[in-house]
Amino acid sequence: MKNKTKKQRLIILDSHAIIHRAYHALPDFVSDTGEPTGALYGLSSMIMKIIVDLQPDYLVAAYDLPKETFRHHAFKEYKGTRKVADDALVSQINRSRDVLHAFGIPIYEMEGFEADDILGTIAKKMKRRKELEVLIASGDMDTLQLVDGDKVRVYTLKRGLNDTIIYDEKAVEERFGFSPKLLPDYKGLRGDPSDNIPGVPGIGEKTATTLITNFGSLENIYTALEKDEEPFREAGITPRIINLLKEHKKDATFSKMLGTIHTDVPITFRLPRKAWNVHQQGGALIELFEELGFRSLKERLKRLLGIEEELFEEEKVSQKELEEAGLMVWILNSNITNPTLEDIYQYANVRDFAKAKAVIQKKLREEPKLYKLYTDIEKPLIPVIHAMEDRGICVDVAVLQKISKKLHAELIAVQRNIFDYAGNEFNVNSPKQLADVLFEKLELKPKNQKKTSTGQRSTRESELEKIQDEHPIIKEILEYRSIQKLLSTYVDPLPNMLGDDGRLHAEFIQTGTTTGRLSSQNPNLQNIPTKTPRGRQVREAFVPAKGYTLVSFDYSQIELRIAAFLSGDEHLINVFKEGKDVHSAVAMAVFGVSQDNVTKEMRTKAKAINFGILYGMGVNALKKAISSTQKEAHEYLKEYFTTYHRLQEFLEETKGYARRYGYTETLYGRRRYFDGITSPIPFVRASAERMALNAPIQGTQADIIKIAMVRIHDHLEKNKIDAHLLLQVHDELVFEMKNTKDIPVIQNIMESVVSQKETKGVPLLVNVSSGSNWGNLQKV
Repeated sequence: MKNKTKKQRLIILDSHAIIHRAYHALPDFVSDTGEPTGALYGLSSMIMKIIVDLQPDYLVAAYDLPKETFRHHAFKEYKGTRKVADDALVSQINRSRDVLHAFGIPIYEMEGFEADDILGTIAKKMKRRKELEVLIASGDMDTLQLVDGDKVRVYTLKRGLNDTIIYDEKAVEERFGFSPKLLPDYKGLRGDPSDNIPGVPGIGEKTATTLITNFGSLENIYTALEKDEEPFREAGITPRIINLLKEHKKDATFSKMLGTIHTDVPITFRLPRKAWNVHQQGGALIELFEELGFRSLKERLKRLLGIEEELFEEEKVSQKELEEAGLMVWILNSNITNPTLEDIYQYANVRDFAKAKAVIQKKLREEPKLYKLYTDIEKPLIPVIHAMEDRGICVDVAVLQKISKKLHAELIAVQRNIFDYAGNEFNVNSPKQLADVLFEKLELKPKNQKKTSTGQRSTRESELEKIQDEHPIIKEILEYRSIQKLLSTYVDPLPNMLGDDGRLHAEFIQTGTTTGRLSSQNPNLQNIPTKTPRGRQVREAFVPAKGYTLVSFDYSQIELRIAAFLSGDEHLINVFKEGKDVHSAVAMAVFGVSQDNVTKEMRTKAKAINFGILYGMGVNALKKAISSTQKEAHEYLKEYFTTYHRLQEFLEETKGYARRYGYTETLYGRRRYFDGITSPIPFVRASAERMALNAPIQGTQADIIKIAMVRIHDHLEKNKIDAHLLLQVHDELVFEMKNTKDIPVIQNIMESVVSQKETKGVPLLVNVSSGSNWGNLQKV
């Protein structure tokens, strides 16, 4: 919204409302040091959006203080239903002052009053000035009562942190049916559960709106009611509601008082002498964003309103040089994924590429293991990835069109089932409409139900899974979403993503994860579901070129094999050395049965335990994964670690090492950093500990398959073998091969990446499948 008027523009930030919205939208954001930062990120992002959208001449912020206000003194239960703020939120509210300081935004607050009252007072005072227009930036709809024509407007969040709307008087009237000044009367009638304002029992939004649109303010409503009840009946107000109005007149008047924003707070407010300018704040903001790890915000800042170009002048650097320097930075600090030129400069603390690369190279050489990782694995992998991307994979569009037709028909059928269960048609893709159907009409009640950033009841998958046994509609909704995701992510877009050669050239990103694994995008071919028939069906559209065969080489249970030889657990090592089925072996240990008595259900549970152990799964998570009681899950873990005692010790040692040094290492010396592992916030620390347990195992797996990719590529090039790597999906490599007689050579390279001495005798086995499409490969 460019400022086309000659008026100057004052933006008043409702800091607490924005911080709270951001905290609930981004609850898991933490910096590299483990500091919670979701609310700070949201606040910073909102301010930058305000700068671009509203182009302010002046910016100020209103704050709450952590003390009781006059409303609490009048009504002890005011906001009494609100939970005590999380420690993570409190710490960010305190830290948010640093954000505002870096932006150069002055703060206004007053003991005994809320931020809303500060906003109202400043707005009232400033709207008298003809040369000024006032906008209140908030995430709280209560501030709409301050809207006054075009002089005072509210810029607020609709959904999330990016979808915003500006309310002037006309927009408020369109939304509520009456003017902004009547919003306190509305609250007086219907109350406000979020602030624990009682209102009149039995009066909801609809009735409150009818009363106000017909009779006006609360005072006018009661004056009219005392004169004659007939107009109320004519307006559709029932005798019951009329009696409630009479009985609860004091409650209504009191609630209106609680819900009215005061505009007479005794603060001294003067417009800053100088207009606000982002140029003056560039340095402080860069420093803060670097400290908090807000890389994407820093990039936005660079583009923001022509911030001083000399700060960000970029050299001409070749793609090859950039890739190599970025790789080195990522190896030195795994948390810096997809390093940009700016990240390279920042890491080296030098704004000259040649000097920056020299600094980074020197740091890498000082760490022999990391330098070897770069020279022997990561740098040689660059041309392999480029060759894989350049080759691409053939896609049979006719197959996709057939799948699309089938899935769209299934989607319509599932949608019809949803409508039948709901009793009416609605937009299944609308979270609000879906929430109304599930939680209002069908009265389903998820335990510990979470809310979205806008305070709506969440309908995301994890919440729906809590109630999937309560009503058959839930299964249909989950089915609907899985079909729609396949259609929107793969089936329908893929034909438009093919190159002129009819092949799909997805991107594989070498530095895209903290674990060392490759990631994929445009599209993400590593994420096509393989455990569902529909997902496998999509893979059928991926085919070899004419005269070639698709061949898949897949490491068998590689993470469990790596866990065996990294931990040195003799029992687990022997399972693999003797060629036993590891899940059956674990079932025997956990359930205390002989091999002949291991049932399919026991093996399935043992499999969940095996993989759960590697990812730090505790009793509660295991209980959920295998649908057991807490006592049973506890016993299973106890029996598991009684047999595989050394593995338990190894996992504890890994956690301890991470706590001591801040990182873990793979067999090849790759480090993954966990600054959050010493965080004082329990959930941050626990999350870091869980990730640390698996990092050496998953990272070693990533190293092994990368070494295999390089060695296979070199062998094929050297011997001019007509076989080409097309895809890497974690443990799997997919080739397009002219002659399948070369299969044993590739299989042998993969199985011999790690020596028998290093694996303590645990064999690395590779399963091979081939066929005419990726979805129907047959074992070789």
